[in-house]
Amino acid sequence: MTQEEKRRFLISRLLREQPRYAHMEMPDEAGEQKKLLRALFNIRMPDAIGEEFIKVQDAYLQSEIKGKGITDLSDLPQIEQDIYLWQGDITTLKVDAIVNAANSQMLGCFCPCHGCIDNAIHTYAGVQLRNECNALMEENRKIYGRDYEEPAGRAMITKGYNLPCSYVIHTVGPIISGRLKKKDCEQLSECYRSCLETALENGIKSMAFCCISTGEFHFPNDKAAQIAVKTVREFKRINRSRLEVVFNVFRDIDYEIYRELLTQN
Repeated sequence: MTQEEKRRFLISRLLREQPRYAHMEMPDEAGEQKKLLRALFNIRMPDAIGEEFIKVQDAYLQSEIKGKGITDLSDLPQIEQDIYLWQGDITTLKVDAIVNAANSQMLGCFCPCHGCIDNAIHTYAGVQLRNECNALMEENRKIYGRDYEEPAGRAMITKGYNLPCSYVIHTVGPIISGRLKKKDCEQLSECYRSCLETALENGIKSMAFCCISTGEFHFPNDKAAQIAVKTVREFKRINRSRLEVVFNVFRDIDYEIYRELLTQN
């Protein structure tokens, strides 16, 4: 199958799962097909799906990611020992684990084609990621009750599936409403610490952090970066860890903030 044939196959199968969209016509233009496919991935509830779908989906997504260009950790210069700064698409970064800024439901972003990192990671990992997250949350609900939501500051690890990374570490950052409080800063620091502990517990040698809580959750960019760098440096020092850490940023403003912090003595 060509990439277009795979895309049409996946769209058709996903539309069949959605009775209200069953009669939607397939767009002719490739860009519109990609938007529709991403939207269908985003709104699909966690559920089993056939082996044929998974086989075609995996081949399609891996080709799409390769087409965007995969960046290997070995291609990045160190900004200080075992610490890197990289501006780019985290779904194309080849490290042992990437960190996802998740929401408290831990199932990914259900908003079609939303620009958040949670949406991008779940889209390019494939439907298996939402299914695994749901299975882990079901285990938590058995312990804590049906209304359980993941609290800020903890971390949960899953496979990376079709992403270049082997694992995704999911963490829920604090949501800022009004003035920044001491508790907000403590919770954000705990997010970074929990992810680092999870990495060490699972034998992970390299990981990439996104800018947790600074997007939809409105944590001030400069303060968030200060907490991130401080927490990582302290953790590595206390644990004498050689874990390689990438601070991944997408916007220019975050790159400048991190670059200044990391080049200070």
